[in-house]
Amino acid sequence: MGAYLRKLCLILCGMLLAQVAGGVEVIAHQSAGVNALTLAAARSVFGLRQNKWPDGSLVQVFVLADNHPAHIALCKERLNLFPYQLRQSWDRLVYAGMAQAPIQVASEQELIQKVASTPGAIGYAWKVKPNDSIKLIELQ
Repeated sequence: MGAYLRKLCLILCGMLLAQVAGGVEVIAHQSAGVNALTLAAARSVFGLRQNKWPDGSLVQVFVLADNHPAHIALCKERLNLFPYQLRQSWDRLVYAGMAQAPIQVASEQELIQKVASTPGAIGYAWKVKPNDSIKLIELQ
């Protein structure tokens, strides 16, 4: 039981520190045709209902596991959804053949690397250092 409580404490502390440090950031490949998204547009992109950028290029969504603190923060703080609501939307669209599931990666670092190397990609992370291949997307 002690190891479980320690792990839970570390996760909660990590979430608290990340919120103090500025919260989760939405990131995109430098080629993405937007610098900002409205809440409705961000929900559409992450909900797999909008699969093209305004310039017509395809959107590729990268995500972390549903129980990852950054994923929970994106859903609750930035999209005003619960993670299970986003998952239900994905499952419904994928099952109906209307969308491809987002690509799930194992870590924030891998997510940042995938977004940086995939034209049209979008994702999120706490530890973002903008460089030539990614840009921060402002949510309005």
